[in-house]
Amino acid sequence: MLHPEFEELANKIHDEKLRKKVIELLESPTFELDGKKYSGLPLDVSPAGLSHHHCYPGGYVEHVVSTANLAIAMCGSVKTVYHGKVNRDLVIAGVLLHDVFKPATYRMNENGSYSSTRLADYLDHLSIATSELVRRGFPLELVHVVAAHHGDYGPIRPHSIEALICHLADFTDSRLNGKILSAASYLARKAGGEKLRGLTSKEAFEIVYSKTVEGWEGAKKTIEKMKRRRDNVDDKNCRKE
Repeated sequence: MLHPEFEELANKIHDEKLRKKVIELLESPTFELDGKKYSGLPLDVSPAGLSHHHCYPGGYVEHVVSTANLAIAMCGSVKTVYHGKVNRDLVIAGVLLHDVFKPATYRMNENGSYSSTRLADYLDHLSIATSELVRRGFPLELVHVVAAHHGDYGPIRPHSIEALICHLADFTDSRLNGKILSAASYLARKAGGEKLRGLTSKEAFEIVYSKTVEGWEGAKKTIEKMKRRRDNVDDKNCRKE
């Protein structure tokens, strides 16, 4: 089943043929190599990074949806402010697929942390996505959007407005999430006296906001509440087992 938020975004693609191909890949993000089929973590539970950003369960979905929101907003700005033309279908499809094979390079450890798979020792998610989009017959313009989404640090720089928008949206959301997680982690150590492991974006924004509004005392109260909430969840899980 396709994640509801992915389905909502995919339905914004007007080109029926492209929309169908995007949905098919999102529903089954697998590929074969040397007779072996690779799939990895499910998209709806996978992180979108191992350490710098969205490095928690569900981070992948958050990153794609937030990146799409930013990209669509930029499309609107190009049209209304700069009076430029942009193919929104390519932008939305590019965002939906730009990291689609990241989960194939991740695995969950016994302690709940994440690490790279053996596949990641030989291929990165961008190389896999580029080759698989070519194999599946996606339009050249979309293949470029995905191949160029790392900007100056990828195999090719963005050579179209659609590729540039996807790159900038991806970069912006990654930095936003990474910075807020870093800030919340620092505040948790200072206010709570210990590292708060496994911070999610929602928790991070909650901590930073409480510090902004109520100062250190507010941050401390929020962190203590967060710990109690986590303990309650752990107790419920133990009783279920």
